[in-house]
Amino acid sequence: MGHQHDHQHSHHHTNNKRVLFWSFLAILTFMIVEVIGGILTNSLALLSDAGHMLSDAAALGLSLLAFKIGERKSNQQKTYGYKRFEIIAAFINGLTLIAISVYIFYEAFHRFVTPPTVSANMMFIAIIGLIVNIVVAWLLIRGGSSENLNIRSALFHVLGDLLGSIGAIIAGILIFAFGWNIADPIASVLVAILIIFSGVRITRDAINILMEGKPAHIDIDSIIQELLQIDGVKDVHDVHVWSITSEFPTMSCHIVVDESVDRDEILYQATDLIKIKFHISHCTLQIEGVNSTFRNTCNFCD
Repeated sequence: MGHQHDHQHSHHHTNNKRVLFWSFLAILTFMIVEVIGGILTNSLALLSDAGHMLSDAAALGLSLLAFKIGERKSNQQKTYGYKRFEIIAAFINGLTLIAISVYIFYEAFHRFVTPPTVSANMMFIAIIGLIVNIVVAWLLIRGGSSENLNIRSALFHVLGDLLGSIGAIIAGILIFAFGWNIADPIASVLVAILIIFSGVRITRDAINILMEGKPAHIDIDSIIQELLQIDGVKDVHDVHVWSITSEFPTMSCHIVVDESVDRDEILYQATDLIKIKFHISHCTLQIEGVNSTFRNTCNFCD
């Protein structure tokens, strides 16, 4: 089981890096085009989309760097290795999404007060941006691992860009057809609202991992009930479930058993159960007899 998990993790890791690299190149190249277009057409929707695309390039680059650093081997100082740097990168990306949204709100407010003249030509640049974002989003969804928070944080950046391009296209149509320059800041605000929700979600998930929180998909009560079904198990306590990084849940607990049972067999059954049914490949289990003097001595036990 351990070898299979390591092989799958390595396969996902390689795919994630390859997808991030090509996505980074595509976003960075078009970002330069969109910045120039936004300046020439005086479009906030296009410039905000370009600014977000710049943050996307930084986010993708940071995510790629995080995977590279995560490859470093564990040592006596970092016994779990450097994989958690992926979560730090996701946390930074989440905060960046929030900051970008706040800046767009600020700029849009000023444009509501004094709507500037905006060229409808921004629509054609935004259409190209939409195509680029669709391709990059497809790469991240199909080629990357959807369970990896680092990949998801980069994906939300790209999806925010995709929505920004759609907003710029709609604003361009309204400006071209009706001369509604106010459509530009309205489109920006709508996109900023969607971006800030994504940023809050990514930041929240990253904080949960950094604070050793329980993965959302794991039910501790179910783990306890399943362990209690093993013959000879009398009690389960001091259960802790957390994540080193996304796709790397870990667990520890104390299992109280009858004095007459084979403890090695109980340990084997419990470990196998946790790995197969709950997909927790790294678990540390302490077997205790019902008369053990070490029971319930932990100040933090339930």
